[in-house]
Amino acid sequence: MSIITTLKNEFSFIRGNYAVLVLSWILIDFAMELPGTYYSLYVQGLGATETVIGMIGLCSFLALASMQFPGGYLADKFGRKWLISTMTFGVGLSFIFFALAPSWHFILLGAVLMSLLNSTYQPALMAMISDSVPSERRGMGFGIIMLITSASTTPGPLVAGVLRNQFGLMNGMRIGYGIVVALFLIAAFLRTRSLKETMTNGQRPSFSELFQSFPTSVRAGFGVWKSVPHSMFYLFIATVVTTFGFATVQLYLVLYATKVLLIDEAIWPLILTTLFITNIVLSIPVGKLVDKVNRKLPLLTAYILFGVSMWIFVNGDLSRLFVSLVLMGVGLVMMNAAFGALQADLTPREQRGKVNGFINFANFILMALGSLVGGLLYEHVSPQLPFLIAIISVIPSFVLTLFMVRQPAKREE
Repeated sequence: MSIITTLKNEFSFIRGNYAVLVLSWILIDFAMELPGTYYSLYVQGLGATETVIGMIGLCSFLALASMQFPGGYLADKFGRKWLISTMTFGVGLSFIFFALAPSWHFILLGAVLMSLLNSTYQPALMAMISDSVPSERRGMGFGIIMLITSASTTPGPLVAGVLRNQFGLMNGMRIGYGIVVALFLIAAFLRTRSLKETMTNGQRPSFSELFQSFPTSVRAGFGVWKSVPHSMFYLFIATVVTTFGFATVQLYLVLYATKVLLIDEAIWPLILTTLFITNIVLSIPVGKLVDKVNRKLPLLTAYILFGVSMWIFVNGDLSRLFVSLVLMGVGLVMMNAAFGALQADLTPREQRGKVNGFINFANFILMALGSLVGGLLYEHVSPQLPFLIAIISVIPSFVLTLFMVRQPAKREE
């Protein structure tokens, strides 16, 4: 069998909805990373202080969490396509507030609006991916999403730097946000024209149904665990514990490296690039491993690698930091591919939106809480303590996954 034939067989599942989502995801991920490079400086230039920037971030996280239940409920009750397409248009248009902002107050308004719209369609997006990828290719499917996320964002900072050098910080950022609006609208048109509904009840709800769905969706979100296997609930608990642990250190990696370990700030981007390169190189091989060998084994390995990477980081020097970020990258790829595939295997199609909504809600709340706890401990107790919490967090996650999560004999379609 020729190499070309082999490649065609391996990637034959990249068609239909999945291919449309992959292509639009490339546009969106590049767009999102472009203004992120100088975001804080831009908001400061509009009159915000560091505290105001933190307040904007807090409001954004709360907005992201608030619509996860309705988003999951609507995705299962009325279908995926309309929600994904409509909200992608809305997210794109919300960036106009960022591009034209005369003060930081418009950034706050745009950030909250963007987060509300973005969080509303995220459960539908993940549910459609699960619906559209064959069960025997789910590891590869989620691995490719990880690859896209890492690869498509890489040029963003370079383009942002060019815009800053050519037009200055403020005008360069406004142009960057204009590019974001354009790319989001292109992605929205692509999704509207090309996606096919995967639910038989795909219809648009009325405005009254949208508002009335909120209390119903919260009840349905909590009640969904009665309709899925116990293994899915234990898998959820295991991953959110590790999410909390990672959140306690995520914002403080650069501070610890440069202020405690005294790594040159100019070298930090090179160290961080190691993480992205690892993700790019291993996304497809790990996805194939998840499909061909086992779902649980890569997930268990990811927990171990994450704990080891944190230990190396906190006791690191320049060479150890490179090793730490490589191990972290391998762990993230394994965790994303294995968790996504196993979640789809365990969750019936008609419950995936609600399950995704609940998981996203919990993740956003715990990420906000973990960031706050990590900051307080780092500043007022010890810079090493958040890393210790991150290391300890993998222990219950590993034990729960090992003993309480069972792979299904028959995977959900």
